[in-house]
Amino acid sequence: MKAEAHDLDDSRTTKPMMFLASKLLSFATQPIAWVLILLGLGLWLLPKQRAWGMRLGWAAFIVLFLVGWQLPVEAVLRRLETRYPVPDPSASLAGYAGMVVLGGALERAELWQRPGQVALNASAERMIAPIGLLKRNPDLRIIFTGGEGNLMLADLSESDRAKRFFDSVGIDPARVTYESRSRTTFDNAVFTAELPGVDQRAKWLLLTTCAHMPRSMGSFLKAGWNVTAFCVDYRAPEHASWSDVTDYSFTKGVEKWHYALHETIGYAAYWLAGRI
Repeated sequence: MKAEAHDLDDSRTTKPMMFLASKLLSFATQPIAWVLILLGLGLWLLPKQRAWGMRLGWAAFIVLFLVGWQLPVEAVLRRLETRYPVPDPSASLAGYAGMVVLGGALERAELWQRPGQVALNASAERMIAPIGLLKRNPDLRIIFTGGEGNLMLADLSESDRAKRFFDSVGIDPARVTYESRSRTTFDNAVFTAELPGVDQRAKWLLLTTCAHMPRSMGSFLKAGWNVTAFCVDYRAPEHASWSDVTDYSFTKGVEKWHYALHETIGYAAYWLAGRI
């Protein structure tokens, strides 16, 4: 069953303007970008309309202060992360054709230039979790899907880097297939289905960061996949507690707000575009 049976226009996956829009979304969901915009507008207005310039300056300060408070953003993340059940890594995966592992856990290509070194980022669980699943399920296979998510193409695609990683930890190369054309989550779903020998009607695990799972599952189901969510890389505690009220970290808060907003707005954008 190919994607066309689900009224998909595959050409949408490679349109430069749509990809550029996704990069602009990534910038717009960074809280520091809001601070810079408010501060810039405030400084611009200050000589002409001092009152409004001061208001925008204070607004920038308030936003900058609030993004370090983790309780609100963890509530947003928790809503995304609880859409699918916590997976049991020891459960039998008999009957599954394999797992589709989404890219996003590998540092940029420039950090892979040192011989024999690999570079994972804060989503490293996407690469680590499949290792144990393969060891416990000898009939399972992996499809890693990821090309280049940055605006500028790199010498090493994300799939090239993933191969280096899986080879370095001793995974049998025959058990891993790589898809290297995709640049977005929807591309992952469409292009992976086009790989030789892949039947998306079979049972597959879909493995990615849990906050990213709603958008990923929507994309893969839209493309005709028979997938079960296997969430990893949780960013928020399962339950809020009173101690969270005083949990303040500027660096963690900025990162979490960026990710939560990116996934929330990204899901809405995919829904409006008919990609989920």
